[in-house]
Amino acid sequence: MRLERTTFACGEPPPVIVGCSGGADSTALLALAVDAELAPIAVHVDHGLRDGSAAEADVVAAVAARLGAEFRSVRVTIAPGPNLEARARDARYDALEQARAASGASTVLVGHTADDQAETVLLNLLRGAATTGLAGMPPTRDRITRPLLGWRRADTRALCEQRGLPVLDDPMNHDGTLRRVAIRHEVMPLLERIAGRDLTPVLARQAALLREETEFLDALAVAAWPGPEGRADAAALRALPPVLARRALRNWLGAPPPSADELARVLVVAEGRARAVELAGGRAVHRTRGVLVLTR
Repeated sequence: MRLERTTFACGEPPPVIVGCSGGADSTALLALAVDAELAPIAVHVDHGLRDGSAAEADVVAAVAARLGAEFRSVRVTIAPGPNLEARARDARYDALEQARAASGASTVLVGHTADDQAETVLLNLLRGAATTGLAGMPPTRDRITRPLLGWRRADTRALCEQRGLPVLDDPMNHDGTLRRVAIRHEVMPLLERIAGRDLTPVLARQAALLREETEFLDALAVAAWPGPEGRADAAALRALPPVLARRALRNWLGAPPPSADELARVLVVAEGRARAVELAGGRAVHRTRGVLVLTR
């Protein structure tokens, strides 16, 4: 995709929060948000995971000042242990949401591109995700908006170069022990050599199609089995086709997304072959007088 053919559309009223790490994607996003008169507030989140990370906030602050945007810096603490990427991501989104609420902003803009979308699809494929995971990242979910899903990383770098905006290179983007990095530098190039084509547009397009189908089926499932306020009819769930039953349960249980095994065990409770089941996230489902009860 050539830079002159890219578009930027947010659809949210000002002000907005822009999660800005200082990389090319988020820096370009900040510049575009200023151009669109969204009164952006650049928020840099320092995870404290490496030496010198705090100094990156100064670079982002300087870029924000040059563009005429407000700036804020937030420090979060990530404890050592497994799932570091996921926990850092959750902490970052929590910090951005707190900044949004404190400033009265309409949404949080993040700079994910089509390349990020393709990598997300492959990551979710490795995790054994269902169609919801293979649908990738939605353009909007809750208070998060991704206006650059139609852009490529090359586009954001070109925009920053054209405007003379300095960008940072996160060393973690070159850490091959991280799955996303391995997919970016090893898996995608290999698949593209085999396919003989650029696969990012292909994966992004498939994600968009799966997202439409997923949203349609989710709406059907919720309409067929609403399950309000943590209580729902077990017989009505059993009467649904298995595809809709699993989707209805997934929506009813909420976050964190239940695994296929957890869904199967809840269906066993609905059938009366077990009285209760414990799920991830401190949740439990039990059956009483034909009603499924969800507790947290």
